[in-house]
Amino acid sequence: MPSPDRPAAGSSEKEPWDADEAFRRLRGAVRDFPKAAVFDLRDRGFGEPFQVLVASLISARTRDETTLAVCLRLFADAPTPEATLALGEDELAARIRPATFAEAKARDVREIARRVVEEYGGKVPDTMEGLTAFRGVGPKIAALTLAVAFGVPVVPVDVHVHRIVNRWGLVATRTPEQTMTALEAALPRRYWIETNERLVPFGKFVCTGVA
Repeated sequence: MPSPDRPAAGSSEKEPWDADEAFRRLRGAVRDFPKAAVFDLRDRGFGEPFQVLVASLISARTRDETTLAVCLRLFADAPTPEATLALGEDELAARIRPATFAEAKARDVREIARRVVEEYGGKVPDTMEGLTAFRGVGPKIAALTLAVAFGVPVVPVDVHVHRIVNRWGLVATRTPEQTMTALEAALPRRYWIETNERLVPFGKFVCTGVA
């Protein structure tokens, strides 16, 4: 799909950025492709904050189709922090495979479950500061959790989002963290959460990283 701000033929000027038109076109472009894993899980009924946080952590450096299969298997038996703790770390690691770094993620997920139960009364924190205080949770995982589980208007930025919006020239940034800030300045708030939902499949299947 051409960049929504592509210049008209024969013109040296860019067309004004039209967010409404851009997102209308994005929705059409990705309609027939698999959803990003965390959004797919939400739509399948696994949108509780603990589930979204765990899925977001498991998704790091893991393909969406693997994340989806792993989380569906895991949540069938351990949809809550209490049930997760009951599995034990070795069993949890076995459930998380074949996601990348299964042992490390199992340790992090189990520690998150313990802290949620013991320190937060069973409720996942709903702030960036609270989420990033958990081991293994960086800004991208925290932002995805806030957006999907709590509906907090943030722009979760992964490699696809970062690459595409820089390729379009909508932002000029070096890191995903910079891209998050720049997109929040460039986009209407109503599209902040949807940006990740649409651009992840768009980046995987349409505007790929292959030149």
